[in-house]
Amino acid sequence: MRIDYKLKDKFDLGLLIPVAILFCIGLLAIYSSTLNNPHASGNFHKQLIWGIGSFIIFFVVYSVPTNTFKTVAVPTYLISLLFLMVVLVIGKRISGQKSWLGLEGLGFQPSELAKLGTVLIMSAFLSRKTTDIDTFKDIFIALAIGFIPVILIMLEPDLGTSFVFFGLILAILFWKGISLFGLFVVLSPALLAVASLFGTLYFIGGLIFVIISLILFKKDIFFSGSILALNLAAGFFTNYVYRALSLHQQTRIRSFINPSADPLGAGYNAIQAKVAIGSGGLLGKGFLAGSQTQLQFIPEQWTDFIYCVIGEEFGFIGTIITLGLFLYLFIRLLRLATSAKDEFLSLTLIGILSIYFIHFIINVGMVIGIMPVIGLPLPFVSYGGSSLLLNMIMLGIAANVYRTRKNYT
Repeated sequence: MRIDYKLKDKFDLGLLIPVAILFCIGLLAIYSSTLNNPHASGNFHKQLIWGIGSFIIFFVVYSVPTNTFKTVAVPTYLISLLFLMVVLVIGKRISGQKSWLGLEGLGFQPSELAKLGTVLIMSAFLSRKTTDIDTFKDIFIALAIGFIPVILIMLEPDLGTSFVFFGLILAILFWKGISLFGLFVVLSPALLAVASLFGTLYFIGGLIFVIISLILFKKDIFFSGSILALNLAAGFFTNYVYRALSLHQQTRIRSFINPSADPLGAGYNAIQAKVAIGSGGLLGKGFLAGSQTQLQFIPEQWTDFIYCVIGEEFGFIGTIITLGLFLYLFIRLLRLATSAKDEFLSLTLIGILSIYFIHFIINVGMVIGIMPVIGLPLPFVSYGGSSLLLNMIMLGIAANVYRTRKNYT
C-alpha cells in the first residue's frame, strides 16, 4: 500500500497510460493501413522500434533535475535554428517540402526540435517578467523569438507546421497574461490575412472590424495608425505569400475552400477520408476489414489520415475512445500547468499542451472535412519517428514537473 502511494506521489499514470493506449491504437492502424502496401510494409516495425526508444527517452527526461529545462532552453533553440538553416541547404525534399534531414537512412525533421526549443525559450523569456506583458516592446520580442523559426519553416515551405507555431505562440502569450489589446495586436493581422484569401468582400469586412476595434480601444492616433498599417500589409501581402507556397500547398488551400471543385485531385483525400469515417458505422468493419483502408483509396493513410483508418475499422466507438483519451490527457496537462507556481514550468506545460492540441484538432478536423489538409500527424498515433520522439520528450517534461511538483508548485 505504501509502495503504491509512493508511486502515485511521484509518477502520474494519468499522463502515461492514455499515451500508451494511443500508441497501441496507432500501431494497429499502421499495421492495417500498410499491410497491402509493399512500399510501406516496414513502417509498422519502424514505428515499434521508435516507440520503444521514445519510451526509454521519456523516462530519461522524467528523471533529470527539473531546472535542467530552463538551462537548456537557449541551446535547444539555437541548435534548432541551425538545423532549420541546414535543412534548407541539404535537406531531403518530400511532397514538395524540403524539411527532412537524412541521418544514416533515418529521416529527421528539424522543425520538431524547433517546437520544443521555441516553447522553452519563450517560457524562459516571459517568466523573467514579473507582471503581465502589456508593452509593445515585450510583445515584439516575444513574437520575434517565436517567428524566427516560422520564417525558416515557411521557406521549406511547411505551412502545417507554421500553424502549430502560430498556435503555441498565442497560447503562451495568453497564459502569461497578455492584455486584450495585446491579443488584438497579435491576432488581427492573421485574421485579416485569412479573410483576404476568401475574397475582397471578406477583406473589407475584416478591415472595418479592425478600424472599429481600434476606435473602441482608444489608443493614441500614431499607435492605432501603426496597427492599422500592419493589418493592411498583412492583407495585401497575403497573395504574395500564397504565390510563394508550393503548388500542392496552394491546391490544398483551394480544396479546403471547396473540396468538391477537384474531387479527383486536391480534394480527393478529404472526400475519401470522410467516406472511410462514415462507412465505419457504430462498431466499425473490423480490424483489417476496412475497404477504403485495405484497397489504399487514401494515400499515406498511416500518417496524416490515420484517424480515418480508426473510424472505418473500429467505428464510432473507436473514434470516441481515441478522442476521450486525448481529452483526458489535455485535462491532466492543463491541471498540472494551473497548479504549477513556477511560471517557467507553467508556461512550458501550456506550450506543450498547445502543440498536442493543435496537432489533434487540425488532424481530426481535416479528416472530417472542417480543416484544411495541411499535413499534420496525430500525436502518438500517426507513423513518424521524429514526431513520436518529440512528443515523448515533451510528455517526459510534464511527468518530471509532476514528480517535483511539491518543490515547484
